[in-house]
Amino acid sequence: MTTPDPASKADLFLPPSPPSAWQAQLKLGFAASAGRTFLAECRHLGPLRVQKPLYPEGPAICHAIIVHPPGGIAGGDTLEIEVEVGTAGHAVLATPGASKWYKSNQRTARQSITLCVREHARLDWLPQNNIVFEQADVQLDLTLVLDASASAIGWEATQLGRQAAGEVWSAGRLRSSTTLMRPDGQLLWTERALLPADDPLRLAPQGLAGWPAFGTLWASGPACRGEIAQALAERLAAQLPFDEQLRAGITCLSGDLLLIRVLARKMEALQNLLTDCWSQLRPAIHGVAAQPLRIWST
Repeated sequence: MTTPDPASKADLFLPPSPPSAWQAQLKLGFAASAGRTFLAECRHLGPLRVQKPLYPEGPAICHAIIVHPPGGIAGGDTLEIEVEVGTAGHAVLATPGASKWYKSNQRTARQSITLCVREHARLDWLPQNNIVFEQADVQLDLTLVLDASASAIGWEATQLGRQAAGEVWSAGRLRSSTTLMRPDGQLLWTERALLPADDPLRLAPQGLAGWPAFGTLWASGPACRGEIAQALAERLAAQLPFDEQLRAGITCLSGDLLLIRVLARKMEALQNLLTDCWSQLRPAIHGVAAQPLRIWST
């Protein structure tokens, strides 16, 4: 009869090793030449992809859909996305579905996004929303580096808990930061948030007031300056809802920036409002008519 090895027997009582985490990186570079924007650089590591550039608006505007094949982000996962839109280019970036942030098992899941928009370039950053699952620990960071002659419109939307499954987000943590700046380091706007699931701000009227979905749209460019920006903000403010299902407000900040903040009972209503605001802002900010993305209807 073989005597068990003491070390092997002790291993039976050790906690299982944590599963390996995804470390994914994606770097995209858009360039413009002869009235056409093209994907000049596309490098990836791990499960982040762009399948191919698309041109539903003609050759001047290059669309790219960023795909994360695993379909969700778990504890320990890290996603890093870098995008540069070169001089006079115009890029539109979106995602095919919501980003699902799973239970973290005491490990933080992270996403870091850096967007650089060069001279006279334009960017539409239009990802689908985040869904923060029960017991998720999430860190979201976005940095936009925008030349003074360039323009950009983008948004970020988040839902706390899986509403469709009747889940109430009662445990977990969400941390986020958003920074808009010039290439020389001049700061246009920065915002940081730390939101544990039990934070009183979730129910406070000066916080989320108990609403599970929230989002921010930002727009910046030469058209966001002075009286033009003020008139644009006033026109949009008159249309924004403030009722028991959807509440929104707009702020015109010095530094060429418009912010629209939204609270909602349902994410669908919030997304529809952000899309409508983008449709109205795009002609003024980019000088290009708005065309809904095909991915939104699939």
